Amino acid sequence: MHIEPGQHEFEMQDDIPEQNIQTLAQEISNITDQMTVEMEKRRQSEKTLAKCLEFDRLLADFSAGFLNVPFDQADRNIEHALKRICEFFGCDLCALLEVLPGKAMWKVTHVAATDDIPPVLRGTELQSSICPWFFQKVIQNRESFSFSRLDELPLEASMDKKTFLELGIRSLHEVPIIIGDSVDRVIFVCSVRKECEWLGELTPKLQILGEIIANALELKGSQTLHDTLINSTSDMIWSVDSERFGLTTFNRGLYEYFLHGIGLHIRVGMTPHDLLPTEEYAQKWCTFYRRALEEGSFTTEYQVYTKNRTLRLNFNTLKRNDTVFGVSVFGQDITELKGLEEQMRKQLLEIETLKHQVEKENVYLRQEIKIGRGFDNIIGDSVALKYVLFRSQQVAPTDATVLILGETGTGKGMVAYAIHEMSPRKEKSLVTVNCAALPENLMESELFGREKGAFTGAHARQVGRFEVANGGTIFLDEIGEMPLSLQAKLLRVLQDGQFERLGSTRTIKVDVRVIAATSRDLKSEVQNGRFREDLFYRLNVFPVSLPPLRMRSEDIPQLVRHFINKYARKCGKHIETVSKSTMQILQDYEWPGNVRELEHIIERAVITSQGSALELVDYLDLKTCDKPEDSLKDLETMEREYILKVLQKTRWKIDGEGGAAGILGLNPSTLRFRIKKLDITRP
Repeated sequence: MHIEPGQHEFEMQDDIPEQNIQTLAQEISNITDQMTVEMEKRRQSEKTLAKCLEFDRLLADFSAGFLNVPFDQADRNIEHALKRICEFFGCDLCALLEVLPGKAMWKVTHVAATDDIPPVLRGTELQSSICPWFFQKVIQNRESFSFSRLDELPLEASMDKKTFLELGIRSLHEVPIIIGDSVDRVIFVCSVRKECEWLGELTPKLQILGEIIANALELKGSQTLHDTLINSTSDMIWSVDSERFGLTTFNRGLYEYFLHGIGLHIRVGMTPHDLLPTEEYAQKWCTFYRRALEEGSFTTEYQVYTKNRTLRLNFNTLKRNDTVFGVSVFGQDITELKGLEEQMRKQLLEIETLKHQVEKENVYLRQEIKIGRGFDNIIGDSVALKYVLFRSQQVAPTDATVLILGETGTGKGMVAYAIHEMSPRKEKSLVTVNCAALPENLMESELFGREKGAFTGAHARQVGRFEVANGGTIFLDEIGEMPLSLQAKLLRVLQDGQFERLGSTRTIKVDVRVIAATSRDLKSEVQNGRFREDLFYRLNVFPVSLPPLRMRSEDIPQLVRHFINKYARKCGKHIETVSKSTMQILQDYEWPGNVRELEHIIERAVITSQGSALELVDYLDLKTCDKPEDSLKDLETMEREYILKVLQKTRWKIDGEGGAAGILGLNPSTLRFRIKKLDITRP
């Protein structure tokens, strides 16, 4: 049965979920936990990717900062770059160390540090003997080196560890700058106030920055410096003048892009109108350059007109003596990166969707089990239904076994749950077993559990439903379908609360309240030898008989309105009225399928109705089932006549075997109360 969220009225029906609710909830919890772990991994990957993208933007700024810059400003730009690296990693000091040729020592050439640590002077020389392990690893072996905590250092680095302790260094990351076949310089990043985590993905990017800085220092502003700097990356770097936006310089990356992309040989002096195929594209690039001249710098993404590629563009103005003379551009092809980002977004969305779906299913199941079939959601105000609820209230606070009798579709399952919810066991589980749905050869293992190897295919131990329901209630629906071979074992559980798992000799004791239900006449089943007589009397401690829908026709209008609201919302329709003739047809019908049949007929009617009035698709079938006029009596009259008829048949014997109370499924004292209330007298 599907239950709408927020629904306050529920029809009576007996198709209760048969899964083990606790097991299902655990499986849902496991799935949710697995998805949470997967999402955490995705978030870490996304965080790493975001860091790499952020550093790429820094690298673009650094590259653009060294274009057309006089040599006397190079040192200042280098220290600015080191300062940005400090801020990026959240560390305290970033320095550029030069390896002195022919000497086992370094010299600090450039440094940037926070204000609250002791200053490190440019030109300071450091002997390799203070960090011999580090010198061999970084300088001789040309390997990057980092640690987040001093405890990560190996035993052979004891001297290095001592030096770092004296200097107060808690985390360190060093990247060698290799020029030719030897290490020329080292980028040294450290933290003294806190421990830092280093991303290994950023090491190659730091090496690129180091190479740019090293070349800038070695080539001292010559044309070779210019060429080396802008060709040290596969990304595109170029600059234009501030008047015509003609090319003043460009690197190999831009040249190859135009050459391989559209077969154009570019040269200095070419404007956007010379380089781009249409005036629209040329004007767009002129707009970019004008914006850079106005704002100083900005970053944007650009969809190129060939090969469906995406570029990230970083624009910066070029100045000489505080006078702007051009614009530099750093262009990076991020097509593959955008694809990865889109794929990650889709995967995260899929995981988030699955998570919400599992959460909704979890909420739905809990609502269905804990709320959906509660006492307050049974629809109807008839005397017959109120009497059923009165009987349920009487037995609910006890641990007595209850046998619910009634035709199919009358709502035996909802009454069973109402009894459980009003009982002291309501905080524990109500475990449902549909005896008609389980194959005979599996019913015993489902009810009482099994040990591994108990039969072919039993590859693992299974806990039975009675063990799961320990401390709570078990609802045995359609108990009349239980095979005779299991009835004796069930009788023992009812009497002693004991059983053995299939394939085991160990006795298990449980405290379980049993509520059973059947649409069969168990007395006839006993007489025909299909049901144990002792089990019947053990189940029939407190019988509750549900009236068929035809005996409470005054409840039909409420049920009809409930089902119309339920299915109209599903179908997106707005049905406001039900004609008197239609309602009369529904109330006159015999309803052999009871509330379940009524629900299905209303659902079909809602689907086929075109306007705001309910139109019955089953109209003719219903009309042919009109009851004879003499059957239109009030419920009290029908009840009086039926009780009188049973009393006459039993010769006014009320209790005991063959008594009227047993036939009516009533307690003898209750039957006597009804006889007195209905003014029935023995002739």
